[in-house]
Amino acid sequence: MTLLAEHQIDAAALVRDRSAWKFVLATDLDGTFLGGTPEMRKSLYDWIEARREAVGLIFVTGRDPGFIAELCGSGGAPWPDYVVGDVGTTIAGVDRGAGGLAPIAALESHIRDAWQDRGDWIRSVLKDAPGLSEQQTPFRHRVSYHWDPVAYDPASVAELEAAGLDILISHGCYLDVLPGGVSKGPSLLRLLEQLSIPKDRVLVAGDTLNDLSMFLTGLHGAVVGESEAGLLEATRSLPLARHCDLPGTGGIAEAIRAFGLHPTPPAEVFA
Repeated sequence: MTLLAEHQIDAAALVRDRSAWKFVLATDLDGTFLGGTPEMRKSLYDWIEARREAVGLIFVTGRDPGFIAELCGSGGAPWPDYVVGDVGTTIAGVDRGAGGLAPIAALESHIRDAWQDRGDWIRSVLKDAPGLSEQQTPFRHRVSYHWDPVAYDPASVAELEAAGLDILISHGCYLDVLPGGVSKGPSLLRLLEQLSIPKDRVLVAGDTLNDLSMFLTGLHGAVVGESEAGLLEATRSLPLARHCDLPGTGGIAEAIRAFGLHPTPPAEVFA
């Protein structure tokens, strides 16, 4: 399953009756929805699958559509209803019948406008930049690098920032060049607004600095256990960003219970 670039859809076209959704989980993948012990993952995944008419699932991730398709197609995680992928530069619905994730045209137009198809120019600017080696995964509206903090020279990206592009460093090893003003949080808010989902029903979850923009939305948030130190510090004063004790899926379940976001929340699992 791949991204169906020519199969643009309407935001509401692929999903069940959202009026029945009591709760929506908008979650990062690595270290978050894919984190925690196997028992924690199974408990949360089973809880979601048993309530799919009442629980919405949105992946908000740096991962690309191909990874998500392989993950869910192999049974490694439940299928989401929507995907905010590629660090917020892809907004798509899941279209299994057509064999891919279908971009939502109305929500991606501002991303394309901000990007201006500058990928090749960005690569030329950073071609010999110290401490950067380009990731080989193809992206539509971003260029991403492996980042070496010792060799890296911040002056390398000055020209890109002057041109209105955003530079995001996360995990202590990645650097993303993104369209200005585009990241996980703003793209998620645009999707929620398009779907008319009340914000008080939504929990965001993450573990690294590329998730920070989700917590800055003011939505209920699960900063899961074992999160990146920079994210913990940046969210310390946010009233709705819970610093969870348990890692990954255990932390997500912990936050659902703590915020009272579902009448029958997931069970507590420590194993």
